[in-house]
Amino acid sequence: MFNVGDFIVYPMHGAGKINAIEEKDILGEKQSYYILEMPGEVKVMVPTNKAEQIGVRNIIDKTSAEKVFEILEEDETEMSMNWNKRYRDNMEKMKSGDIYEVADVVRNLSFKQKEKGLSTGEKKMLINAKQILVSELVLAERSSYEEMESIVDNKINQSFKEYRVDEESPLSNVVSKFIPFNEEN
Repeated sequence: MFNVGDFIVYPMHGAGKINAIEEKDILGEKQSYYILEMPGEVKVMVPTNKAEQIGVRNIIDKTSAEKVFEILEEDETEMSMNWNKRYRDNMEKMKSGDIYEVADVVRNLSFKQKEKGLSTGEKKMLINAKQILVSELVLAERSSYEEMESIVDNKINQSFKEYRVDEESPLSNVVSKFIPFNEEN
């Protein structure tokens, strides 16, 4: 059971705050609901008797946030080459509500986007997964959305450079300095 004022995570939506617990009569059935304020000033009602069953949980603490950052700094985990299978696997990770699984999706899709781009569906998934991840880290780290988004982006960029940009990468052969062409030769 959660209380008014608790910060919780609602899978597939992100972290929010319980603003109230109200009894509502919906379709002739009285039921108690958590009234959640989610990012973007979205309000969500979750039946109190089904909250844990659908994966509502408390936000992570600072120690768990550090583990999330470590996941973002790792190399990507193996993903299917088949777009449909990869999409389904990533959707299952996101539906789990497990912040570490969401971090894995964000890192993996970010790597894939940097390497060869993403389909429209996977782009939307990345945006959603990142919003879910950042919304929880903001509360765990008591930070602003912009600051936390920047930290997440920096961690992913660093790990991408470490694990993907090497001597054999086509990116390493890019001339980083302009060399003027000598017309006299």
